[in-house]
Amino acid sequence: MKLYDGGRAPNPRRVRVFLAEKGISVPLEQVDLGKLAHKAPAYAAVNPLQRVPALELDDGTIITESIAICRYFEMLHPEPPLFGVGPKDAAIVEMWQRRVELHLLFPVSHVFRNSHPAMAAMEVPQVPAWAEANKPRIAEFLDVLDTQLKDNRYVAGDRYSVADITGLCSVDFMKPAKLSVPDNLAHIKRWHAEVSARPSAQA
Repeated sequence: MKLYDGGRAPNPRRVRVFLAEKGISVPLEQVDLGKLAHKAPAYAAVNPLQRVPALELDDGTIITESIAICRYFEMLHPEPPLFGVGPKDAAIVEMWQRRVELHLLFPVSHVFRNSHPAMAAMEVPQVPAWAEANKPRIAEFLDVLDTQLKDNRYVAGDRYSVADITGLCSVDFMKPAKLSVPDNLAHIKRWHAEVSARPSAQA
């Protein structure tokens, strides 16, 4: 088994943080995104979508998509539970994981990919107007997330979950996208400081 990793990119980091929370060690093979190694034929044979991460199992099976990889390890190592406990909790975790992914991580990614000079070779064509169009969407969702965190220690309730991992990687990805959490969103600030202090956040 090995995990094709992509360094500082948020999706590979989500998997690394998840594995760190589980205490699981998996051999990593780095895919240099800066050198467009994910576009090379060797990696395209692993993942035709040319995205990282990708997990190669011992039998040759390839699993891509960050959350699919995390679910695989959740089934193998259910403790600590990061996808919820019981039907209701699992549904709430799934709901918030998707909300954060769709309404924060993806829009931040659009801003970064369509505005950062280093992405010009990867995002062809870059569309600066699309970057600008996503900024108010990010601000709108941050308000929603701050309200959720007002009465909840973590994104999906009182238990740390995969929704927090996606949230952490999303908020941290705002920095290279030249975005920031407004100072008045104190609940996000409190939560981000707490989840950033967990050892797994360094993965």
